[in-house]
Amino acid sequence: MNRLSPLLWFLALCLVPVLPLMAQINEGEKVADAAVKENKAMAPVGEIPGLPRVLIIGDSISIGYTLPTRDLLKGRANVTRIPVNGQASSPTSKVKTWLGTGKWDVIHVNFGLWDAKMKGDQPTTDLATYEKNLREVVAIIKASGAKIVWATTTPVPEVLKPEGRRFAPIPTYNEVAIKVMKEEGVAIDDLYAVMQPNQAKYQNPFDVHYSPAGSKLLAAAVAKSIEAELPTPQPKP
Repeated sequence: MNRLSPLLWFLALCLVPVLPLMAQINEGEKVADAAVKENKAMAPVGEIPGLPRVLIIGDSISIGYTLPTRDLLKGRANVTRIPVNGQASSPTSKVKTWLGTGKWDVIHVNFGLWDAKMKGDQPTTDLATYEKNLREVVAIIKASGAKIVWATTTPVPEVLKPEGRRFAPIPTYNEVAIKVMKEEGVAIDDLYAVMQPNQAKYQNPFDVHYSPAGSKLLAAAVAKSIEAELPTPQPKP
């Protein structure tokens, strides 16, 4: 039987602790954008009894704006997020898992970047399937009794690295999403419009993610859109 040399055993043992971290950090992500335990945005949140409950559903862009959104709504709402990177809109059944059995007052949700990401010559999710999926997501959340805020997908730079990393046109996916949300009576948080004129200032070079200041800019819009849907505070007796 072949035996590993002591050096190879040492290297194998050193790699074991980092494999989970490596498996969860995707292209272009830093810890602040990633669904890893080192990111405080992914940590469980202690809720204050009596405050409305808010859930953020989304990908790494939403991970980046989770903490500043929570800070902006401190004392106004309990803001938590799904414990993973939400990735693409399929399968929609995962939304039921994320909602759990508790009551949510407002759910701020986005799917888009992972749907528009190209796999060869085709996007991960074609537009017809994307529309179908969004209608299913809306139906699932409406059935929970929560109010919904849909966030449009943020812009993608013209040049991405590594080479070969490509996305279908984001405005086209946003057009489909906005059509669905208007028909379904869902509030829209247009994060694309917020970031597009500020893209050069806040977007990381050759990447879809943002600087901390960029995430704070998005968080200001996210918090405002959530607050507009929160229950009116009741005066204390």
